[in-house]
Amino acid sequence: MDTRTSPAVQQYLAALRTLLALTAILGLAYPLAMTGIAQAAFPGNADGSFLRRGDKTVGSDLIGQAFTRPVLVNGKPKTDSDGNPVVEPDPMYFQSRPSAAGTGYDPLSTSASNLGPENKALIDATRQRRATAAKLDGVAPSSVPPDALLASGSGLDPHISPAYARVQVPRIARERHLSQARVRTLVNQQIQGRSLGFLGESRVNVLELNLALDELGG
Repeated sequence: MDTRTSPAVQQYLAALRTLLALTAILGLAYPLAMTGIAQAAFPGNADGSFLRRGDKTVGSDLIGQAFTRPVLVNGKPKTDSDGNPVVEPDPMYFQSRPSAAGTGYDPLSTSASNLGPENKALIDATRQRRATAAKLDGVAPSSVPPDALLASGSGLDPHISPAYARVQVPRIARERHLSQARVRTLVNQQIQGRSLGFLGESRVNVLELNLALDELGG
């Protein structure tokens, strides 16, 4: 009786062994090794670059967020037709650029609006954002920087341009009863240069700037 394994079965077994070996190496050993190296060399980055104040996590320096406050009517929070609280930009904080990720800055729904420059919805949104920013900061609509009008490609950008930060300085100084010079100095201290000296543009991380602003007081 011939008990030899057929060539086809031999090929199947070889393929199975290869699959198991590569799964163990690339699916287990390699990710665990990279995770261990990242935790040892860059623990903060590996854990999500979270920023904490005391025992409280206030955000990540990689993900933007909104700085808002509830809209009050007769001392009570206003709600929309679905019962959700209505919010407005908090004038005591620097404002982030708009977000098109989910309902805003949603890391599970990162995306741009994908609307073309002639799309009516984008044009209307840009006009509304321009009017809101101009009113909030008390400037002419033509003085509102572009990053106050358009969301980033990811919808999660935590940065704004130094120009947009400086536009907001008078409002911040007024709301917190600080001198404009003091707030402007704080902004200048928070400006990050181009990556590697030549990639991208100078920028300001809004969360880090607002945390420094809270430490400044006012």
